[in-house]
Amino acid sequence: MDTRFAVVIGLDVGKSGHHACALDPDGNKLFDKPLPQDETKLRELFTQLQKHGEVLMVVDQPNTIGALPIAVARDSGCSVAYLPGLAMRKAADLYPGRSKTDARDAFIIADTARTMPHTLRQVDRDNEVLSALKVLAGFDEDLAHETTRALNRIRSLLTQIHPAFERVFAGGSLATGLVLDLLEKFGGPTRFRAAGRARVLRFARSRSRRDPEALIDQIFKALGEQTVVVPATAAVELVIPRVAGQVKELKEQRATVAREVEAMLEDFPLASVLMSMPGIGIKTAAQILLNIGDGSAFETPGHLAAYAGIAPVTRRSGTSIRGEFPARSGNKRLKNAMFYSAWVASNHDPASKAYYDRKRAQGKRHNAAVICLARRRCNVIFAMLRDGTYYQPPRTVPTPEPAALAA
Repeated sequence: MDTRFAVVIGLDVGKSGHHACALDPDGNKLFDKPLPQDETKLRELFTQLQKHGEVLMVVDQPNTIGALPIAVARDSGCSVAYLPGLAMRKAADLYPGRSKTDARDAFIIADTARTMPHTLRQVDRDNEVLSALKVLAGFDEDLAHETTRALNRIRSLLTQIHPAFERVFAGGSLATGLVLDLLEKFGGPTRFRAAGRARVLRFARSRSRRDPEALIDQIFKALGEQTVVVPATAAVELVIPRVAGQVKELKEQRATVAREVEAMLEDFPLASVLMSMPGIGIKTAAQILLNIGDGSAFETPGHLAAYAGIAPVTRRSGTSIRGEFPARSGNKRLKNAMFYSAWVASNHDPASKAYYDRKRAQGKRHNAAVICLARRRCNVIFAMLRDGTYYQPPRTVPTPEPAALAA
């Protein structure tokens, strides 16, 4: 246990009530009772235990139901941290018994924090901007899931009544504004045929900046590949416009959230620092900031890379297992943000593309090469956050002329 803490409180949080277990440095229980989700009761406990010295309050859920205890603990002058779920489950296996109770969980949280402080994570959500970003990021993630579900629903309905028609909208083209406008207006194959190519083309041109004639030609070519009408086609063509309208509304909400996130990031200096790096946009910067804050919790870039799950793991056992393998652990959201930004940079940034191509030439597959690039960029991100400096492209050392080499 960190010797500066005289008391460690393990709090197994719940919706209407918690269970608190407080231990001193020797593991003796100072408190072990249920605790209501009430500011007054929480403050009384924290104030009472502060008579023994500095207090560390550890929760197993820092968000939603755990937000009030964290806010009260901070306001009372206590330090706070949280024990990730995976670390909690692994630690529970070290204790006797298999029962699952609030009292046992609270004790395990407190004792793990006391004996294995390296398993704890900082709770850096006290910044108002980061707290607001977390809410908006969670809402945007929900909207993204709803959008994907609705698009899959449209694709399933089109496949049911006219597979050739569905194949016209391969990949991400189904989510484009023009296609959604067409589906919302005409619904499905029968109504497209009834409207005729000329009318559909006029409507498409009124909704698109580019000439949509090639798309309309593909649509009517696909319509000619099927002459039979599948049962329930009429019902499907009633549903598709409604679902297409839902997708458009969801996309508009996501655009609104993006604008709100951008406005909030203007008040957070490190956001502009991150976005100065190729491949990092508004949403990626928000994800990185939400997961690591200002990066001060990590001593080295290697610690940050390990936390993100982009650092290779060495495995050696006897003579049969030797080598470096991809990490299967880490913060998944941070890993996705790092991977996505590296992939974007490998397509648009010359320095990143050169590094990616070099790894590919060494025999690495696409994902492995992007992970290598993400690990390299992790060093730069760590330095940028630590120093508060903007991204600077790497200097290219000029190749000496043959005459100079001969001299």
